[in-house]
Amino acid sequence: MTFDVGAFMLQSVPFARTLDIAFEKVEPGLAVCRMPDRPDLHNHLGGPHAGALFTLAESASGAAMLSAFGDQLSRATPLAANAAIRYVKLAMGEVVAEARLQADREEVVALLDAGRRPEFDVAVTVATADGTPVAEMTVTWTLRPNR
Repeated sequence: MTFDVGAFMLQSVPFARTLDIAFEKVEPGLAVCRMPDRPDLHNHLGGPHAGALFTLAESASGAAMLSAFGDQLSRATPLAANAAIRYVKLAMGEVVAEARLQADREEVVALLDAGRRPEFDVAVTVATADGTPVAEMTVTWTLRPNR
C-alpha cells in the first residue's frame, strides 16, 4: 500500500494542522517534520511551548511508524502506548523533528501475523532550524489487531 503519509497525518490528526506541522520528508522508518515559529505557540520565554514540541515529536514518530506499517492499517490500528520526552535546551524559533523507527519491520509484522500485539519504539530528535538539539523523545507504538 502506497499513500502520502504526511497528507494522511494532517487529515486524521487535526491538532497537527492546528500547529501547522509540515511533513517534509517521509521514507520507510523515517520522518522529518517542521513546525513554524508562531507567537500563539510560545511559552512564557518566547519559544515553542513544551506541549507544542511534544506534539511535533509525536507527530513525526507517527509518520515514521506509518511509513513502515501503513500497509497494515486494514488489519491493525496503530496506537501510541507510551511516550517519554527530555527537553535539553530552550527552543527558539522554528523547530524540526526527525523520527526513526527502532525496530525491524519484518519482526513486528511477524508478531502481528502470530496474533500478538507488537510494541516498538520510534526515537525522535527535535532541533532548531540551525540544528541545535532541544529535545529527545521516544514513543512506544503498538499495532492493535482489528476485530
